[in-house]
Amino acid sequence: MTDTNWTVEGRTFRTQHDYMAGCRDKKKIDQIRKKVDFNNKEELVRLQGEIEKGTITFDTMVGSDFRDEIEERAQKLKCKPAENSKKGLFRKNIANQKSTIKKPTSKKAVSQEAALEDMEDSLKKEVIQELRKREWYRKGLLALLGVVAAGSLGYFTYYYYQADKTTADVSDLAGLKNDNRFNDKEILTENTKAETKPVIDKYKTLYQLNKKLIGWVKIADTDIDYPVMQSNDEEYYLDHDFNGEKDKNGSIFMDAKCDAMTPSTNLIIYGHNMRSGKMFGSLSDYENESFYEKHKKIIFDTIYEQGTYEVMFAFRSKLYEEAEIVFKYYQFIDPVSEEEFNSDMKEMTEMSLYDTGVTASYGDKLITLSTCDNNEKNGRFVVVAKRIEE
Repeated sequence: MTDTNWTVEGRTFRTQHDYMAGCRDKKKIDQIRKKVDFNNKEELVRLQGEIEKGTITFDTMVGSDFRDEIEERAQKLKCKPAENSKKGLFRKNIANQKSTIKKPTSKKAVSQEAALEDMEDSLKKEVIQELRKREWYRKGLLALLGVVAAGSLGYFTYYYYQADKTTADVSDLAGLKNDNRFNDKEILTENTKAETKPVIDKYKTLYQLNKKLIGWVKIADTDIDYPVMQSNDEEYYLDHDFNGEKDKNGSIFMDAKCDAMTPSTNLIIYGHNMRSGKMFGSLSDYENESFYEKHKKIIFDTIYEQGTYEVMFAFRSKLYEEAEIVFKYYQFIDPVSEEEFNSDMKEMTEMSLYDTGVTASYGDKLITLSTCDNNEKNGRFVVVAKRIEE
């Protein structure tokens, strides 16, 4: 990759990771240019304020160049904050005049003061102490509620910021599918048996960016449109994104025991059930047969071949104790016999929420999409689909 020119807006980056960050900054800047009139003083001032507050952020020198451009443009337009206008000063003076007017004391306050004056000194002292305690308690409670409110607001702001960032990152990655910069090169992967297999052109660039990429999953008209990763450490992609950065959304990833090169009879793919709808947040919509009727097919490509799958089952399950003797869908990867395969099919048919009419025979290739289900402890929502020819 030393011959690749990683350049964005005149800035050259040394690594693919930095280049992707530069691409994200450029995309963000392009969106701002469409929305903001750079000849409008008020809009330019508002844009400057959002950048200074950190509402709008950039990660690379592409963003720094844009900030400098905005500052130069502001100086040319001689933009001034609204509070310096005559209208602003007039309002400020009116506010100052109002603050000097002493508000009349309420009847309740007057009666309390009169009642205190009639009390003996010892009793008056006790009453005053009690009133102070109540005031301290009230202020403390208000302060605590303020902290809780600020914390909740901060959490939800960060939560949806992460969701939006994940969407932007995945959109950038999707744009690199079918990138042809490596199409003239043979790129191979190697499995544990030291066998090699070429990566199809569609995913060569993405694979060069991260060798943990194993495929891409998509369900039309949903948020499910993500790269699929695979690691020997199955917990890694619970909280890491494609670039290896910490992200509570995690990534969609394949079970480490599955083999996409051979491939296994069943490829099991996991993803978080995010409240924002990201990752596999919309997978549980398959509990409704009406949703299934409109989303019967799942596109799942491995880095070796493209594939279309037809939904067979949608059911709820859970993570069981190791000693429990029960069908565990997450252990159904490579049945050793046709009898075992048929037995597993029977179990899932009985668990399915509705009858799709789709059946599978020994030798068919399947995928299983799995996410968390809050209906019970350690619950899981599962969708199984069979590969079909189109």
